[in-house]
Amino acid sequence: MLYYLFEYLDKTMDVPGAGVFRYITFRSALALILSLMISTIYGKKIITFLRNQQVGETVRELGLEGQKQKAGTPTMGGLIIIIATLIPVLLLTKLNNIYIILLVVTTLWMGTIGFIDDYIKIFKKDKQGLKGIFKVVGQVGLGLVVGSVLYFNPSVTVRERSATPISFNQTKNVIAQTPAEIKSVVTTIPFTKNNELDYAKIIEWTGEGYENWAWLVFIPIVIFIITAVSNGANLTDGIDGLAAGTSAISALALGIFAFVSGNVILSSYLNIMYIPNSGEMTVFIAAFVGALIGFLWYNSFPATVFMGDTGSLTIGGIIAVLAISVRKEMLLPVLCAIFFAENLSVILQVSYFKYTKKRFGEGKRIFLMSPLHHHYQKKGYHESKIVTRFWIVAILLTIVSIVTLKLR
Repeated sequence: MLYYLFEYLDKTMDVPGAGVFRYITFRSALALILSLMISTIYGKKIITFLRNQQVGETVRELGLEGQKQKAGTPTMGGLIIIIATLIPVLLLTKLNNIYIILLVVTTLWMGTIGFIDDYIKIFKKDKQGLKGIFKVVGQVGLGLVVGSVLYFNPSVTVRERSATPISFNQTKNVIAQTPAEIKSVVTTIPFTKNNELDYAKIIEWTGEGYENWAWLVFIPIVIFIITAVSNGANLTDGIDGLAAGTSAISALALGIFAFVSGNVILSSYLNIMYIPNSGEMTVFIAAFVGALIGFLWYNSFPATVFMGDTGSLTIGGIIAVLAISVRKEMLLPVLCAIFFAENLSVILQVSYFKYTKKRFGEGKRIFLMSPLHHHYQKKGYHESKIVTRFWIVAILLTIVSIVTLKLR
């Protein structure tokens, strides 16, 4: 909204300084500051409201140290993240940008699913919350919407690789032909020679015109990624500050990818895929990171609020859609390795227990407890140490992910 106001002031009234809103860097910085202020200043009021409404966490007895002290801590704190993200986005972004529309829809969609789940747990006194099948249906539904829009919408394009690259010299800043923008399901695949993968090639064996059916591959992949990452974020949200901190680190890397991929000069210099209009996502990501950091003010040990599924499912959905939109979804196993490890630990634990029970009549476990962070709690590590070390691992993996911009 403010973007359009200042654009009008700049074009029609020539107000000094109004043109600064055209710059993504300025609006991103403003979004970060604004979201940080909203989440820290108004976050306390939201926590007070949740406490007054007796929206307290019901803690299952798992035999973990400090677990009983967490009972009654306000949950549904994901509302802080959602509000602190959306307000700057609505004020500072181009609201007709297809990527911004998708991210706002994702935030509201996954936030609603998580809110319903938390509501059932708290007010209906059902510890299971929303049945798993309904969560999956919601995640699949979002995947269908996101995948269909990214595939069929004419605004979602990439620059053709064969287009004349931008060159630089001492007399002129830029010499380039207008890049050809095409519809494509090409994505970035790290550590390979060409650094790209065309999903359409997967069905090349079907014969001539196979490109027209690439959506049969692309949309299911989008559904799988959104479901996997949102569930991974949900499982990671088990100890104070873990999900919010690791998500902020991963989102920061995605912000760098969005900025360079949406900038024709930087993308040409780095020899990476140019994605028109994707740079606007940098403003959304800045607001998202600010909201997560502000939430950490209250969620760090000892937490005075939990994000609940309202926050964890939303975080996972946003990160998944961001990665798909900037064509970096193949980097998610590295960039979001914490989520991946948490997911994998649960799958391995349950599978191995069922297998050994069927084979030997007694179920055995790989980990002391899953998800993975509970394993380390059982080993006697304080949750603050676990969270800090997971953050360090997330930072290292983020650096590796960013380095892949130049690794072929």
